Amino acid sequence: MPNTKQAEKRMKRDAKRRVRNRYHLSRMKTYIRKFRRMVEVGQLQEASDFLPKVVSIIYHTASKGVIHKKEASRRASRVNQLLNKALKKAQG
Repeated sequence: MPNTKQAEKRMKRDAKRRVRNRYHLSRMKTYIRKFRRMVEVGQLQEASDFLPKVVSIIYHTASKGVIHKKEASRRASRVNQLLNKALKKAQG
């Protein structure tokens, strides 16, 4: 239990931020999971169409301060890599 009025305010603020951060993080992970599933199942055309949306959400999450900018770049790079590898494997 907070002892001061300021600590009480901080607790309320942190609770709101925690909810907002969890929403953005969960949304991002869900989109990445959907994308990975598409690639695994072999729906490469749908995955190619879905990729810009996934990357956009990853960078949006970073812009909200939920994840670091470099983590966003790494995640975006990895989903791109995953699709490129699958496309290359499908061709040859």
